[in-house]
Amino acid sequence: MTEWDIKKLRILRTLRDRGTVTATAEALLMTPSAVSQQLTNLSKQLGVRLLEAQGRRVRLTDAAHLVLRHAEAVFAQLERADAELDGYLRGEAGRVRVAAFSTAVPALVVPAVRHLRTAHPRLDVRIREAEAAEAYELLAAGEVDLALSLAAHAPSARDSRFGRVPLLADPLDVALPAGHPLADAPGLRLADLAAEPWIYGGSGPWSEITTAACEAAGFVPEQAHSASGWTAILAMVEAGMGIALVPRMASAERRGGGGAGGVVMRVLSADQPRRHVVAAVRGGAEEGPAVARVLAALRRAAAERETVQQN
Repeated sequence: MTEWDIKKLRILRTLRDRGTVTATAEALLMTPSAVSQQLTNLSKQLGVRLLEAQGRRVRLTDAAHLVLRHAEAVFAQLERADAELDGYLRGEAGRVRVAAFSTAVPALVVPAVRHLRTAHPRLDVRIREAEAAEAYELLAAGEVDLALSLAAHAPSARDSRFGRVPLLADPLDVALPAGHPLADAPGLRLADLAAEPWIYGGSGPWSEITTAACEAAGFVPEQAHSASGWTAILAMVEAGMGIALVPRMASAERRGGGGAGGVVMRVLSADQPRRHVVAAVRGGAEEGPAVARVLAALRRAAAERETVQQN
């Protein structure tokens, strides 16, 4: 029977994810020569060639990808075993490390932690602010246990390394300067704003969300200014420099047709765009009692926020 070495398989998976032997060694606190030696031994154990030269680098062979497809199921089962053992040994105690993007921290994670402090005071939740790419690197490396991101920037549902849990459909409202001709217009639609100057990030998730929402409404937005922080965006809107789409999680205090600080937040009519927030865990880890409690608390916080948004 073929010998499957879990430690060496993890090294192979890390090489696939990190791309180079040097990066793999840094991630696993090993030397590059040790990484190479372990993978050479694994190749001998499995009886297949796992790596081939590609210039000054190496790449995984088709056989290596086949091995990893099966190994992912093993890793997921080991996560389940660890989760069950942790539940047996620790009961309600334990630590769950959460990575979340900036607006999700106050809107979802903090309310969830408040609930958990009352319901499960021995559960220690540690929060780390991180955007999607970093959050999933941390999750894959085992440095966090749960990652919150927008669904559009989460790994594919076909990626067996992770399990995805939908949390919230967050509406996007439009920020207008006080006194704007459309600030009080009834039945405001995104298409009504096609000729306006827009403020959004030059690249990344928020740029993609804004342009996709506007294009779905039938126009390409004219980007007048570029910013990624809500403080900067709303300051420019207040100054009359343009308008912006703002997620309701980031602007709850400015909901409705009223304004604050010279900015009017308008709920859009029929073409209301939304961004979808998901939580992700390593495959199988969602069955661990501590992670399951945090997920339940996040679902509760998301449901409470959706209820408030509908009222």
